[in-house]
Amino acid sequence: MRFIPPTLVEDARRIRKTTAMSESYSASAVALSSWAAEERPREKALAGGLQPLTDAELIAILIGSGSREENAVALARRILASVGHDLNELSRLRVADLTKFKGMGPAKAIAIAAAAELGRRRQLTPLRERPRVLNSSDAYRIVGPLLQDLPREEFWVLCLNRAGRVLERVRISSGGVAAVMVDAKIVYERALSCHSCVSLLLAHNHPSNNATPSRQDILLTHKLVRGGRLLDIHILDHLIITQTDFYSFADEGQLIPAE
Repeated sequence: MRFIPPTLVEDARRIRKTTAMSESYSASAVALSSWAAEERPREKALAGGLQPLTDAELIAILIGSGSREENAVALARRILASVGHDLNELSRLRVADLTKFKGMGPAKAIAIAAAAELGRRRQLTPLRERPRVLNSSDAYRIVGPLLQDLPREEFWVLCLNRAGRVLERVRISSGGVAAVMVDAKIVYERALSCHSCVSLLLAHNHPSNNATPSRQDILLTHKLVRGGRLLDIHILDHLIITQTDFYSFADEGQLIPAE
């Protein structure tokens, strides 16, 4: 039998241990660097606000961190995929449902559930009651809260039935601080896909807090009014929303284009 001095045995153990630790640290460093390239929703939010973020990035901000196997954004994507990327379905998940996902503890699940509840309380209650639009003030109460605090322009439509009740609120497009592009085809595609819709109310915001319509606003309104006539969809009004006020094309006699 060959004799191996104890010191050599200890040296070999130390070498193996050091090598293993080095490999472990190296793997951790690679993982952290790869996660850092993807897990930056907070930085993006600080730089450009929350609106440009994807649904997965917003959820990642809520849950804060993922697990050893995946970062918070990847975990959020997996959760969204399980509900078909439908935020309404996500809001219906209970805390017990969310904690079934690996990496989701009770605190993270409660954060998502609380955010969903806040969104529900702000947005869903009026729609559940099917508010009725009889004039521009009614319309402003329904659509104003959606638009008045936004830092960039958005264009929305309200789909209404014959009784003037709101069936659906739809964001058509989002633009910059001074303009938003609107495709008439998309406006009427959404109107035709909304069951029982016979009329539309148009709305967009002016972050400048100046409610006066631009020439582009007037041209777009008249274009949509003409298109609606061909499809038997009536344009009731077009509101321009600011932080404190609104402009109504119907009230100002500017809704109907000159023939």
